[in-house]
Parts: sequence; structure tokens; C-alpha cells
Amino acid sequence: MNKIFEWLSDLFYPRHCPGCGEILQDPEALLCEECRAAIRPIRDHYCLRCGAPTESEEEYCRDCQKARHSFTAGRSVFVYDDRWKRSLEDFKYFGRREYGRFYGRMMSRVVLEEQERFRPDLLVPVPLTPRKQRKRGFNQAALLAREISRCTGIPADYDLVRKIRRTPSQKKLTAAERRKNLRGAFAAAHRISNITILIIDDVYTTGSTIDSLAETLLAAGARAVYFVTLCTAPPHAQ
Repeated sequence: MNKIFEWLSDLFYPRHCPGCGEILQDPEALLCEECRAAIRPIRDHYCLRCGAPTESEEEYCRDCQKARHSFTAGRSVFVYDDRWKRSLEDFKYFGRREYGRFYGRMMSRVVLEEQERFRPDLLVPVPLTPRKQRKRGFNQAALLAREISRCTGIPADYDLVRKIRRTPSQKKLTAAERRKNLRGAFAAAHRISNITILIIDDVYTTGSTIDSLAETLLAAGARAVYFVTLCTAPPHAQ
């Protein structure tokens, strides 16, 4: 029955390529042939703290050389360019939730690559305020965490942290303004006992969201906090 349902769903609601938005000719594929040949995940020369691309001789990006972060380290799959900006907008705002399967699988590869370094006990998606989640209809980070948990076997907790304060959009704020904007925005639902948390989100920009969430988790008893996101901002934007 599931296969019949999937066939009918693909027939009436064909899936689109997360890379370019075109209808996938192969219903089993997650990405079209052109995008498979064109996309370039971050594989080498990335910051050992935040995962942003660096020059070959640099261990840390300029931001991490200057800033102190509450998280231990993190990685991202792609640089946040026009392709992934458009893709994530379609995913979050225009009903392309099927993109989450591709995003989650790509992020799972990074999680497994970093298994020995991160050693995560639990996945925690960045929460939205209840109002924002109702408006959007879903939490994109929770959807990604669900797919990553399915692919890696690492359990996810969707209720451990809540966003308790509405915050203005971060898009036009400086790094310092972002940190101030998120102060006291998250709260842990209960104490945790000496476990390593892996935060899941869609985009890493300055790290203010991850830092704020990490501070909350560390105060609640986490041993260490890492993160994996689908995209990271280009070095000049951080």
C-alpha cells in the first residue's frame, strides 16, 4: 500500500530537485543529474571550530580567531550561496518539504564523518516559538533532525529546549546585535546528565543562535555541544 501511495503521490505531486527546483525525471532520485555534477560540498580546508571554508594554511576562520564560542565545534555541508538560499526558501516557505530528505541525508554523512570527534549522544533541533511554528506549519530543524536520526541511529529530542521569547529577525543585525537579540531566548525543559549534544539547524551565519542554545544546554548539564547545519555563510559574510 505504501508503494502505491508513493506512486500516486509522485504522479500527481511530482518531486522537485532541491538544487535547481526542476521536476525530477527519476522519481527515485534525490537530485537531478545536472546538480549532482555541479554541487560541491565543503570537503577540505574548513575551520576546525565552526566549519566555514578557510584558506589551505588556516586552521580557524577569521571569526573564530577573534570570537569566543560556547559550542565546541561544528560542520556544515554547503556554502550558503544563491542556489541553497533559493532552495531553503522553497523548503521553508513554499511547500517543498520533500527537500528535507536530501538535506538530511547530506547532513547525516557529515555526522557520520565526525562521529569520532563529536561522539554525540543526542540530536537537538533549534526550536521555533510556538507562534512561528504554527504560522510556518513545521520546524525545519526538527524535520532535518528526524531524517538524520533515521539515517544515523542517534536519538533526537524535540522537546528538550524551547524558545521562550520572540526575537526580531536576525537577517539585518550585526554579530553583536544578534547575540544581544538572543539573550535569554531559550530554556531547557529539564536537567540533563553529562551528555554530548549535537544541535541541528539549516544555516550557520555568525553562530549567535548556536551559541545561545549551547549556553542553555551547558547550563542544563550537557558535557559538550556540537552542531551540524546544511549551510554556512560565505567567509566574507561572517
